[in-house]
Amino acid sequence: MGLNPATDITVFPESRRPRPTLRGGGWRKRVRAAAGRVWLYRHLYLLALPGIIYLIIFNYIPMWGVIIAFKDFRLFKGLSASPWVGFKHFEFFFSSPSFPRLLRNTLVINGLYLSVVFPIPIILALLLNEVRHAFFKRFIQTISYLPHFISWVVVGGLLVYTFSQSMGFVNIQLARTGSDPLVVLGNRQAFLPLFVGTSIWKEVGWEAIIYLAAITGINPELYEAATVDGANRLQRVLHITIPGIIPVLVIMLILNVGSIMNVNFLQILILQGNDASLYDVSDVIDTWVYRAAFTKSQMSLATAVGLFKGIVGLVLVYMANLFARRVGETSLW
Repeated sequence: MGLNPATDITVFPESRRPRPTLRGGGWRKRVRAAAGRVWLYRHLYLLALPGIIYLIIFNYIPMWGVIIAFKDFRLFKGLSASPWVGFKHFEFFFSSPSFPRLLRNTLVINGLYLSVVFPIPIILALLLNEVRHAFFKRFIQTISYLPHFISWVVVGGLLVYTFSQSMGFVNIQLARTGSDPLVVLGNRQAFLPLFVGTSIWKEVGWEAIIYLAAITGINPELYEAATVDGANRLQRVLHITIPGIIPVLVIMLILNVGSIMNVNFLQILILQGNDASLYDVSDVIDTWVYRAAFTKSQMSLATAVGLFKGIVGLVLVYMANLFARRVGETSLW
């Protein structure tokens, strides 16, 4: 702190300048400034308004129904008249003989997704970015993301017509050559490879769009400067493209880590079918909740398990985001 000889007033360093307080109308200035910013970007807020209304109606208002997890809900009694049971449903789920199997299968399937399926769209985006033939690039993009629009029910039918022992195309061709049939559907050893393969085939192209969009945001002058300096394609990918998409990659990884207790329920249900012999490797928390809710009408138990999954997901997202901030990468907040 010192005196400015030109004006003879006290000058504070930037880090020690007194900040405005709520006294003397400071909060009014802040409110007016915030209102001015809202008005300045009013068109963007109007564009976001439908999405905000959607989230409020379908994501926040239904949260009051979480109390079902702490009640023995009866449909004809209603929510208010149903008896309060506290943590009974949580205790039942955690003490169930199926809980270790459900937790193990859920973590194994999501671990396979994160370690095998998650990196492949990144690799595909990097490869497509290096393709210079425009028609070939568009053709590969089209055929890679078209499976995303095919329903999992249709995918299940395709698997039946491909690998069924009685009517599958593969086994019909093997029978013509005198070979033994290939047992894929209903095979415990084939379930996890089938899950990984169908996930890659159906979603790799669609998820690669996100990383391709991130790559287009990289300054082209960086590639030009690297080319002038003699960098080859691999060096440009390693030192320019991959660092350029790291923020998007970190955000996607945080979201996937937060969803580690969730699996693609419909995919598992289709691959599992009605074969109870596959439960040892395919039964996950979501399929167990589905049977509890819709075959045994245990809505309170299903809500309790859903609340447990939501809390675990929130903790995992917070921890992954905290780790990303600690290592200096982009984070969600």
